[in-house]
Amino acid sequence: MKKTLQRLLLAWPLALAGCTGGDEGGDSASAAPEVRGVTDAEIVLGSYTDLSGPVAIWGVGGTNGARLRFDQANAEGGVHGRLIRFVVEDTNYQLPKAIQAANKLINRDDIFAMLLAVGTPMNNAIMPQQFEAGVPNLFPISGGRQMVEPFHPMKFAQRGIYYDEVRAAVRHFVENEGKQRVCVIHHESDYGQEIVDAAEDQLAAMGMQVAARTAHKPTESEFTAAVLRLRQAECDMVAMATVHRDTILVLDTARKMGWEDVAWVGNNAAYGQVIADHESGQGYYAFTHMAKIYPDDEKSPAVQAWWDQYVALYGDEPGIAAMEGYRAADLTLLALENAGRDLTVDALLRSVEAITDYTDIFGYRVSFSPEEHGGVRESVLSQVQDGRYLVLAEAVTY
Repeated sequence: MKKTLQRLLLAWPLALAGCTGGDEGGDSASAAPEVRGVTDAEIVLGSYTDLSGPVAIWGVGGTNGARLRFDQANAEGGVHGRLIRFVVEDTNYQLPKAIQAANKLINRDDIFAMLLAVGTPMNNAIMPQQFEAGVPNLFPISGGRQMVEPFHPMKFAQRGIYYDEVRAAVRHFVENEGKQRVCVIHHESDYGQEIVDAAEDQLAAMGMQVAARTAHKPTESEFTAAVLRLRQAECDMVAMATVHRDTILVLDTARKMGWEDVAWVGNNAAYGQVIADHESGQGYYAFTHMAKIYPDDEKSPAVQAWWDQYVALYGDEPGIAAMEGYRAADLTLLALENAGRDLTVDALLRSVEAITDYTDIFGYRVSFSPEEHGGVRESVLSQVQDGRYLVLAEAVTY
């Protein structure tokens, strides 16, 4: 697999060179358009995502949410007379497939911008070649710090960053809930290290340190020793760098031990109804950039209309992935509208940076600037109660 990945990465610049040349003396009528992915009739946007793999809940929901918003815009004539064509490629959450998909989107589909690309490893591998081709990375479905750091003019994020969410969580539980023994249970991965860094940095800023930490492989299924170690360290809060399956297993292990006087706190990566549905998930906390909407929740007219349209189109209730996809498409449309008819990449980037006071239909704020491309600066704190996520606090700032 490593050799295949290396071949793909090495071949990509050659493919780009073959696709970006001038007309070499040919007829000017057959020359490539001045702006890739933009014609008089359309703007081509692309996405590589997971539609059939382990995180398909994010890929399918995000894609459906974006298509719903783009279809609305196209039905009204598009943006400055151009329709949006949204090309989506399935990666099955596999890095080689993601690289192949991005290669196709950039070199064959000639996309103007990448939108809602799924996966931190995928984005990290693809962004350098993508930027070399002049394709911005808009609003990826990833909470990795690399989505906004180091600063790059073509990087924009509109979801919570794991590091920021965990720092906000630690500060909240220490300052507001009186927690004094903060611990971490984490994947042996870049994701896990990000949560460790966040907890350590926030505690250091408050003159404290992590009381204990345990690491495990993402495929681990036995957590008795890990949970016992945390309990013996007298942890009263545990920051979790886990996803759905291991979150449930950890919580289930703690419940079987009878350990109840501890706050288990997750983030965007482990915020799913499957956790709330599980008996051991009761009492679990999560810091996220959006909160799940339930069918019986009171909704504004705009949100109810969005909900009804989504259900009618896709035959399923929209989750936060659909909310995120819809907002990403809406932000993109706003930036394209403000960029004007003479659309260029530079005009698009300036337009996104000029979105300084945006509130989506769900009530969440996003803002950018020329110096700050991470659009979210606050989280929602939820807790599982009676099988559903109950919002305890909104606008918890980083």
